[in-house]
Amino acid sequence: MSRTNFDELLEAGCHFGHLKKKWNPAMAPYIFMERNGIHIIDLHKTVAKIDEAAAALKQIAKSGKKILFVATKKQAKQVVADKATEVGMPFITERWAGGMLTNFPTIRKAVKKMATIDKNISDGTFDNLSKREKLQISRQRAKLDKNLGSIADLTRLPSALFVIDVLKEHIAVKEAKRLGIPVFGIVDTNSNPNVADFMIPANDDATKSIEVILNAVNSAIKEGLDERKVEKVEDGEAVEAKPRRTRAKKSETKSEE
Repeated sequence: MSRTNFDELLEAGCHFGHLKKKWNPAMAPYIFMERNGIHIIDLHKTVAKIDEAAAALKQIAKSGKKILFVATKKQAKQVVADKATEVGMPFITERWAGGMLTNFPTIRKAVKKMATIDKNISDGTFDNLSKREKLQISRQRAKLDKNLGSIADLTRLPSALFVIDVLKEHIAVKEAKRLGIPVFGIVDTNSNPNVADFMIPANDDATKSIEVILNAVNSAIKEGLDERKVEKVEDGEAVEAKPRRTRAKKSETKSEE
């Protein structure tokens, strides 16, 4: 069953591409037509690609792994932050720091620095500092939180990247490719679809277009997380039941002796 219908995508303006002169020829298979110098994306293909990406994301979520959402363009920031938070996934909506993936241990150190500052504030150490030192540390904490607060719980490399606009986020895409991390991305007519392992041809400039696609993606991730919970409960029950039988056998053996 399809997660997104054609009419929803049409209503959200997912079919509007860029001006013909800005196109990337590799996007030709996903372009339906040209109207007034603007390329129109084939939404039937968009629906199929959303379903393909959603199925893969569901499995990643079900296996308990993290998907890092990346969107630093103005019209995508808030919707991506909201949708990623909804499913408990990390996200980057401020500047992508070079080496975010390829130099992950350094990023983790910065996140730990933030935790140390918080600890010093809560245990009273912070109160013993001078006014100037407090101000410097507070500013440092605010800067770290702005850039890295949304990935504070990311203790290891993500298992996938979901990128809005693969052209704008080319550094993130390049780092993921270098490390063999699969890239899921909304790809507009001005971008190269081949840089994404799972591409979704659609308008990556309109908030409504981004939101309708993320709704479908989130629905799949939620399903994966729910199935994981059910399996964990079932596994727990099975493990609990097993030792009981073993204990019973041991007591039987002792009584026989």
